[in-house]
Amino acid sequence: MSHVDDTSAPAETPRHRPSRAPRTPMPERDAAERARDFDEVTLGYTEEMARGEAERCLQCKNPTCIEGCPVNIDIKSFIGRMIEGDYRAGVAVLKERNALPAVCGRVCPQEEQCEAACVLGKKGEPVAIGRLERWLGDFDLACELEQRCVPEVGADSGKYVAVVGSGPAGLACAGELRRFGHAVTVFESLHATGGVLTYGIPEFRLPKQIVQAEVGLLEEMGVEIRCDVVVGATYTLDELMSAEGYDAVFIGNGAGLPMFMGIPGENLNGVYSANEFLTRVNLMRAYEFPKADTPVWRGRKVAVVGGGNVAMDSARTAKRLGAEEVFLVYRRTEEEMPARREEVHHAREEGIEFKMLCSPAEITGHDGWVTGMVANRMELGEPDASGRRAPVCVLDSDFVIDCDTVIMALGTRANPLLTKTAPDLELTKRGYIVADEDGATSKPGVFAGGDIVTGSATVILAMGAGKGAARAIDEWLTSGSR
Repeated sequence: MSHVDDTSAPAETPRHRPSRAPRTPMPERDAAERARDFDEVTLGYTEEMARGEAERCLQCKNPTCIEGCPVNIDIKSFIGRMIEGDYRAGVAVLKERNALPAVCGRVCPQEEQCEAACVLGKKGEPVAIGRLERWLGDFDLACELEQRCVPEVGADSGKYVAVVGSGPAGLACAGELRRFGHAVTVFESLHATGGVLTYGIPEFRLPKQIVQAEVGLLEEMGVEIRCDVVVGATYTLDELMSAEGYDAVFIGNGAGLPMFMGIPGENLNGVYSANEFLTRVNLMRAYEFPKADTPVWRGRKVAVVGGGNVAMDSARTAKRLGAEEVFLVYRRTEEEMPARREEVHHAREEGIEFKMLCSPAEITGHDGWVTGMVANRMELGEPDASGRRAPVCVLDSDFVIDCDTVIMALGTRANPLLTKTAPDLELTKRGYIVADEDGATSKPGVFAGGDIVTGSATVILAMGAGKGAARAIDEWLTSGSR
């Protein structure tokens, strides 16, 4: 075993000596088989695998992995309970900080967070913290509802809080507010709960039944969820706090307005934003058309523009819809792609072709439909504001990509639907809500967190913002300084 410095030395007891075994690989479905359907790609650990991986944990005196978690889950303790075989206690530890463990265990970039801070990772492979979190979350979901771990709800405070959006930030905020004893109503604009977890992340990465089961537990805690309510249209913020009688409001509606490049041909049939494409497929189950009555164009040759997780999701979804060829067009190299390495690996396995150092210049068409994409070759220059080397166009390097569908996965920005009805809510130049470190906005009693404040970020960071805002809301409601 690698040498470990004294500050993080394992607290060994006769009951636990860390295993010297290598990191337990995650079982996966065959790439050729899984690329034809929407069933989950990764299969999860067996109990034996989970126990074996847990036993690799050093149970450090100074568990630095906790510092790497945006919501400060007591990782040492939940893994410790797994080592002992007390899985219910492990779930309880998890849910003290995270109401959605089965979700986060699947989609959080643990390799950049908790696992990056694991002592074992200094000279080897870190403990598979995310996979263990997923296993415990699935263990809890497999129990009958009355046997599941439901966080304790505080005594009724008599206060009412409205939460706008049922995505990660809103759900985390709602759960935490119930623990404080406040009555909570979540307003969701779509017909299903989960926000980006439902409309943005494909079934093969995050099954919708997992999301709905996790949301159902919040309802067991007493959180009321109202779908098909658009705050900014159905109600304004002022109406929620006056006519509807809410004492405080949390805005966690994300940043779902799609971005385009502004190049010729983006108005052709066959051009999608990733938002529309994934929403049709994920939320509205267009891949089951005509059984589901939402159609989606099934391209034969599909070009996806972008290099993040959404681009990977779009490309892999297009493949599952029957595309013969799917190209990922990205203006930098694979090394600079912001997508998770696991998602890049899975996309390559499934036959996605990567066209690196390419940037679209025009989308060509005939009779209103896409026939191809003109792209320029790029090379990397000096680092830009993001710290990555900026792509520079190579002169006279244009070429044509033969395609009948283009999906723009370029990120999102703030949707002004809510904020345009709240002129006293301070915004940034890009339309995001200005909030302090506790989530408080310029409007008294209104708090905000997640992508609507920071721009696109991870699920767990949004959840951390929601939980932090819930604590600030509780203090604001109970301090008497309103």
